[in-house]
Formats: sequence, C-alpha cells, structure tokens
Amino acid sequence: MAFSWRLIGLCILLLSSIVIADDDISRAAPANASTSCNNPYRLVLVKLWIDGAEHEQIGGLSAAFGSLLPTNTKNTPRLPATYAKPLNGCSSSSSKLSGSIALALRGQCDFLTKATVAQAGGAAGILMINDQEDLLEITCPDNSTVSNITIPVVTISKAGGDVIEKYISAGKKVEILLYSPDRPIVDYSAMFIWLMAVGTIFCASFWSELTTSKESNGYEQAPEVNAGGAREEDDKEILNITTKSALIFVISASTFLLLLYFFMSAWFVWLLIILFSIGGVEGMHSCIISLVSSKCKGCGRKTLNLPLLGEVSVLSLVVLIVCVAFAIFWAATRKASYSWIGQDILGICLMITVLQLAQLPNIKVATVLLCCAFLYDIFWVFLSPAIFHDSVMIAVARGDNAGGESIPMLLRVPRVSDPYGGYDMIGFGDILFPGLLVCFAFRFDKARRKGILNGYYLWMIVGYGIGLLFTYLGLYLMNGHGQPALLYLVPCTLGTYVVLGLMRGELKDLWNYDSESTKVADSLLEDA
Repeated sequence: MAFSWRLIGLCILLLSSIVIADDDISRAAPANASTSCNNPYRLVLVKLWIDGAEHEQIGGLSAAFGSLLPTNTKNTPRLPATYAKPLNGCSSSSSKLSGSIALALRGQCDFLTKATVAQAGGAAGILMINDQEDLLEITCPDNSTVSNITIPVVTISKAGGDVIEKYISAGKKVEILLYSPDRPIVDYSAMFIWLMAVGTIFCASFWSELTTSKESNGYEQAPEVNAGGAREEDDKEILNITTKSALIFVISASTFLLLLYFFMSAWFVWLLIILFSIGGVEGMHSCIISLVSSKCKGCGRKTLNLPLLGEVSVLSLVVLIVCVAFAIFWAATRKASYSWIGQDILGICLMITVLQLAQLPNIKVATVLLCCAFLYDIFWVFLSPAIFHDSVMIAVARGDNAGGESIPMLLRVPRVSDPYGGYDMIGFGDILFPGLLVCFAFRFDKARRKGILNGYYLWMIVGYGIGLLFTYLGLYLMNGHGQPALLYLVPCTLGTYVVLGLMRGELKDLWNYDSESTKVADSLLEDA
C-alpha cells in the first residue's frame, strides 16, 4: 500500500496545475454609448425569459466596439430574440429585426459587418454565437479605431447558443436582457482559499505530532498490522527528494503540460479524475487511520484474513470502504454546485499525506527544487504565449477542449459575491512546493531545539501567507490575468529562509543538513 501510494502521490504532484486561475477579463465600469474600437472587454450576463417566465442566465463577453452595457437591470428593457436570416448575419435579414436582439452565427464575414447589418435592420443589439466553447474577444477588422456601431455587441459560447436554440426551436417566446454588472474587487472566497492553503501546510507540519502517541516517540514501538497486511513501519518510509529528482520534475511536468495542452479532451481529464480519486482515497484513508490510531491504540489490532489481501485490519478496511464511497460520490456529482467541498476534502488529505511521505533533506535541494518550479511557473504562464500564441498553463487550467470537464488537481471555492459566479482556485503545486520547505523548517527547528522566534518555522508560515496575499494582489492589479503563484511564494519562503540563515550564520548548516546524522547524534547523546 505504501509503495503504490508514493507512486500515486508523485504522479499527482507532477499533474498539479500550479496557477491561481480567475476568469476576470476587465473591471472597468461602462458608462454610455461609444463608437470606439477600443472598448474594454467586459463579462456580460444574458438574462433569459421563456414565455414570460424568468429563466437562466448565460455568460457572455462584450466586443471592442458598440454601445457599452448598463451595470444593472434597472430601466433596462427585455427584448425578443430573433435569428438573422441568413443565420450568419452577413447580409440583410429577411426576418424582422426591429426592436429585437439579433442572433447571428460565427463565420462567413467579419463581426463588424454582422453588427452593421443588424443595426441597419433596426436590431437593438446583437448576440454573436461562437462555434466553440469559449467567449471570443471580438475586435474591429484591420486595426480600425472607430466604428459606426451604436448597439451592444456581445459574444456567447456555443453552449449558450444551444440553450437559446433549444427554446426557440420548441416554439417558445425567448426574451433577452443584456447587462454587465461590476465585479467585486475582492471576493470572500479568496479569504477561504488563503485559509485552506495556509491551514493545509500548518496541519501537514504538525501531523506527526498530532498522530504520535504520548507514550511513544514512534521509533521504539513495535510495528502494527495496517491495511493490506502492511506494517506501520513500512508506511512511515520517507521519500527524500534529491537535486536530480528536482531537475527531472521540471522536464516531466513540462512534457505532461504540453500533452495536456495539445491533446486535452474529456477522456484525458477523466484519466486525471480517476488518478485524483485514487490519490484522494489513499490520502483520506491515511489521515483518518493515523488520527484514530493515535487516539485509540487498540482499535487497529483486530484483523481479518481476506483472499489476495491477506491479513487486514478491520478498522483500516472499514475506513477504506468509506473513503472509496466518498470519492465515488464526489466523482458522480462533480458538476453539482456542492462538489467543491468533496474535492477540497480529498485534495487536502492528499496533500497532507504527500507532505508526510516526501521530504526535503536540506536547503540545497530545496533551492534547486523551488527555483526550478519558479522558472517553470513563470515560463508556462507568461513566456509561453511567445511560442504557442497562448498561455499554456492558463489554457490547461481553463480546461480548453475538455468537453466541459475540469482538472481536479486544485482547491476551489465558489465566489459568493460575484454576480458571474465561478470559482477562485489554487493548484496543488502552489501548496506542495512551499509546503515541503515549511515542513523542513519545522523538522529542523525541532531537531535543533529552536524556539518559536529564533527558529524558522514561524517565519516560513508568515512568509507563505504573505506570498499568497501578494499573489492575489497581482491577480487584481493585472485585471484577473492568471498568476504564477510561485512567482510570489518562492521569494517569500525560500528567500526569507536564506536571508534568515545568513543573518544567523546558520546557512552552511542548513545547506548541508542531514537529518539522519542528526538523529544518530541525538541518540548517542541520550545514551551517554
């Protein structure tokens, strides 16, 4: 069980999307009509009424030309939706568009021509329906700076167009109201993401303390039978990260990221969902068993002999069944509004367990690993558009071409005060990589018997929390463009550690630290 879990944990570590994703496009407030071709792109809500009854809302995006939409529904009329004929809207429509919202499909001519035809036909606005599952940024052709369009121009996704088509083809009257409400500068969900990220690292640091019996230091205790017949001592085997494995990570992660970018599909994401579910079950099982066993020493002693599995702890088997059922329920309801809760629970348990199994031996390895991850994050978010004409990391985080599925290797919380909904997210890598360093600081302080203020752990936790705040600050200052969180987290954690080590004259000790040698020396002192 331990061996398989380490492989799964490392796979999940490589698959993690290390980017905070936010769907903001613009926060500038609209004012009134404009003939400019430089209007800010703004998210739009397309509110539907079906046969007079208020119905669902569809997300859209305003064009770089046309009138600017109001920020609320007050005194904003709802108008009938009418398909242009021909459907591409490239020539005068045979259907009456006067006083309606014209619907036109993408293709055959430029968007400015479609808007001009709709306006000439008396339409009060036009919805451009994309042929893909994303919101298209509509600009003026040939780098024009002025247009004669005075009606609102909005693009919606293919899925949004399918919703409207479903009702119109059924003979129902569809009415539309277009508005573009302002988004809050800060959503409460950002605070919960911050608390979950910091809390996960804090719990992982103290986990061995929480789950170790007061009567035993964990090394002299006789091993007990665990799940699948494995011994407790096997489950405590540590995977020490080396400089070689740190370099291999960057190559492996980059290769996998490119595979996701070029071959992203629903089945590929399903593979990640299965891997995440298996890892989440292992992590949740490990966390529950270690907690229960630390509080009830005799709970895991009763065993059963099962075919293929051999001797299995009854407690471990029961917990495993519960964890599997939990993961299956999450996977089956992963698109429900509450599914983020199950995803976060599985993810946090997974990361706590990974941080127990994978450890940094010293600051030398930490520097190589975090600097590689730092460069990896920056390149695939900011520099990759120069080669691929798109930010590879953000495209993968958005789930482009994923058939409506989303990558599960992240913590997410719904935006409670955002009229457009959506989620604030943080990738596992943004917790695991700094978390490895913070956990090392905790072990180093404990081995060197350092206090809270003269140690490193407290300052690592503070540095990580401040780094996350800087990440969100950068997110909002850059109008919601996805941020490589490690750009801020690495200097605030590793940078702080190195500076403190230099100031205290302990950097050489930190650089060449060997935990095994320290344990041997401590045991010799105790024997003496």
